[in-house]
Amino acid sequence: MSKIKVLRDNARNRNTKANRGRRLPAIKPPQASRRPETSVRHGVRMTDDYTWMRAHNWQDVLRDGSQLPDNIRTHLDAENTYTEKVLANTERLQKKLLRELRSRIVENDQGVPAPDGPWAYFHRYRAGAEHPQFCRKPRNGGRSRIMLDGPKQAKGRGFFNFGDISHSPDHKFLAWSSDGAGSEFFDIRVRSLRSGKDLSDTIPETDGTIVWAANSKAFYYTRLDENCRPRSIYRHRLGSDPANDELIYQEKQTRWHMNLGQTQSGRFATIEISDQETSEVRLIDLRKPNSEAVLVEPRRKKIEYDVEDCGKKLLILTNAERAEDFKIMEAPIDNPGRENWRDVVAHKAGRTITGLTAFKRHMVRTELEDGLPRIVIRELRSGKEHAIEFEEECYDLDMGNVIEHDTDTIRIVYSSLTTPQVIFDYNMRTRERVVRKRRRIPSGHNPAHYQSHRTYATSHDGKRIPVSILHSRKTKIDGSAPLVLNAYGAYGHSYETAFGSNRFSLVDRGIVYAIAHIRGGSDKGRRWYLDGKLNKKKNSFLDFIACGRHLVAEGYTREGKIVAIGRSAGGLLMGAVANMAPELFAGIVADVPFVDTINTMCDPDLPLTPPEWLEWGNPIKNAKAFHYMLSYAPYENIAAQRYPAMLIEGGLTDPRVTYWEPAKWAAKLRANYTGGGPILLHTNMSAGHSGAPGRFEGLSDIAMEYAFIIHCVQERLRPFEKP
Repeated sequence: MSKIKVLRDNARNRNTKANRGRRLPAIKPPQASRRPETSVRHGVRMTDDYTWMRAHNWQDVLRDGSQLPDNIRTHLDAENTYTEKVLANTERLQKKLLRELRSRIVENDQGVPAPDGPWAYFHRYRAGAEHPQFCRKPRNGGRSRIMLDGPKQAKGRGFFNFGDISHSPDHKFLAWSSDGAGSEFFDIRVRSLRSGKDLSDTIPETDGTIVWAANSKAFYYTRLDENCRPRSIYRHRLGSDPANDELIYQEKQTRWHMNLGQTQSGRFATIEISDQETSEVRLIDLRKPNSEAVLVEPRRKKIEYDVEDCGKKLLILTNAERAEDFKIMEAPIDNPGRENWRDVVAHKAGRTITGLTAFKRHMVRTELEDGLPRIVIRELRSGKEHAIEFEEECYDLDMGNVIEHDTDTIRIVYSSLTTPQVIFDYNMRTRERVVRKRRRIPSGHNPAHYQSHRTYATSHDGKRIPVSILHSRKTKIDGSAPLVLNAYGAYGHSYETAFGSNRFSLVDRGIVYAIAHIRGGSDKGRRWYLDGKLNKKKNSFLDFIACGRHLVAEGYTREGKIVAIGRSAGGLLMGAVANMAPELFAGIVADVPFVDTINTMCDPDLPLTPPEWLEWGNPIKNAKAFHYMLSYAPYENIAAQRYPAMLIEGGLTDPRVTYWEPAKWAAKLRANYTGGGPILLHTNMSAGHSGAPGRFEGLSDIAMEYAFIIHCVQERLRPFEKP
C-alpha cells in the first residue's frame, strides 16, 4: 500500500462516526539530536544545540540542493512527513481550497501590450501553463509572435523561474535570464528574434538583471560572488567569450549592495551602491560603446539618492538637507555634484516620495502618506502639477510597465482589498483615462459583498497604528469571528492594500482579514521606518500586539482566535510575538522566517549579513547592539511556556533566510514548550526564498497554510500533539 493511500485512509478513519469526539492518539514529532556548541559573545555564554543543521557545504547546497548532507536531509524529510501526518485530516479541505484558488486564475491570461517603437511587447499564458510565453506584435496591429516559450524552457526541470526579459533597442535580440535552483543565481542567454535560437553567449551566476547598450551590440549585467552577493558590473559584447567580459565596476566592501538599472530615457545605465542608510550612483552612457561608469556624488553617511535624467538635467530623489521623507532636486548632467543640486519638489514631513520617473515632457512621482498611495504628474516646462487619487478607504496604486520615453501616456495599476486590478492608460496632458484591462475572476467576485475599512490601534507609546480590514458583509462583527493578522514591518517596505484573490478562501468562510501597518515600514513616512529598526526594533513587535488587542477590543475577534502571518523579516516578527504574547494567537504561520537573528548577524560569510547590519545592528562589534538584539531574538528567547499552533516554512536553496533558521527554531520550540502546538516544519526541498515557481505549483503551499489556519481557529489541531 502506498504511503499516500495510508495517509488518506488514516484521515478517512479519523472522520468516521465511531471516532468523532474520541481523543485521538498523539502523533510523535521528530526529535532532533542535541549537539551543544558553546560560544561567548560580549561576555554572554551561549549554547546552541542545533548548529549541526547548518551544512558545512551550504554554498554548494544553494546551487544544488542534492548536495545536502544525508543526516540533515533525513531530519528535514522526517519533519515534512510529520507535518503531512498532522495535517492529514485536512487533506480533503486542502484539495477543496486548491480548486478554489485555481478557479480564480484566468487560465489563458494575457498582459496588456507595452508599445516600443514598431512593436508592442506582452506576455500570455496558455491554459494550464505554469510559465508565460513572452510575445510581441506589430504596434499598429497584426499577428503576434512568440519570442520565448516559458513552458518549453521549464520542461523537465525541477525548478525554473524567469528573471529579466529584455529586448535590444534595435528589436533584433532578446536577452533573458533564468534561475534553475531557487538560489537566485541566474544564467543569462541571448536569443536571435530572427532565427528564434539562442546564441552561444551564456553567462552564469548573475543576479539576472540586463541593460542593453544603445547600439544593441552589448549589454551590462551584475555578477554574483561565491556568497550570492552582487559585487561587480560587466559589459558583454555579443558573440564574445563571457570569460573576456569587461569589468566596469567592482565593489570591494561586502556590506554594500549593488543594483544595476536604467533611466526611463534609455540614455544611462545606473549602478546604485547602497546600504540601509547611504547610497551613491554611477552612470554609464549607453550611447558610447566604451563608456566608463561616472560617479554622480560620492557616498556620504546617511545620505541616499536615486537618479533619473530629463534632457540636459538629472532629477535626483534624495533625503539630503534633512529631507527625511525625501524631496526631488535637479543637477546638470555635465556637472552633477552635490554643490549643484537645486530643489524641484520640496520636502514635506509625513509624505514619503517613494519613486520618480522622468518622461520627455513630464515627471511622475509616487507618494505615500498615512498608508495611502498617490501618483503626482508634473509638466516639466511649466512646473504645473496634478495628482491621481481614488475614493476608496484602502487601496493600492502603482505604475505599470511603460517602455517608451517620448510619450504622454503612462500605465497605472489600481486595486483595493475588495476590487480586483484595473489597468488603465492615463494621458498626462489631457488627463483622460482609458481602461485597458480589468482583472477577471473566473469563479466570480462581487466587490459589493465585502467591506474594507481602516481602523487605528494605540501602541505602547501612544502611536496610532493603521490597520486595514477586509471581511464579508455576512460576517458578524460581534467578537466571535476568527481573524488573520498579517504584517511585515522592516526595511521601510510599506504593506500594500492591494487585491489578493487567494485570501477570499478565508474571508468567504467568515474569517476577518487584517493588515497591520506597523513601524519598520514606511506606511506613515520615513520616521515610521526609522522608529522600527536597530535599537527601536521592538516597536514593530509591540505595534503588532497592540493591533491584535485593539481588534479584540473593537469586537472583530477574541483573544486566542487570531492567526498571525508573516514571511521573511515578517517571520522574525512572528517569532518575537510568539514569545511575547502567545495567548493572543490560535496559530502562527511563519514563512521563511528570519528567526536565528543573533547567529546570522554574527556570520559575515552569509549572503545578506554585512549589508544588513545597518538594519538590525552589528552584534559582532557593537556590544549594545548585541544585547538589544539578544533581548528580542526569537531563537534565543524561546521560553518554557505554552505556544500556539505553528506552521513554519523554509526553502532549501534560500540564500536570504537559509533553511537551517526555521529548522533550528522548530526543533528548539518543540524541545522547550510546555503546551499548545503543534509545531510543524515544512521545508520545500526544491525551492528557495519565494517558494515554488509558476502560477499553480505554489498554490498547494497556500492551500496547506489556509487549511492550517482554518483548523487552528476551529481548534481541531490541538489534540494531535502533546509535549
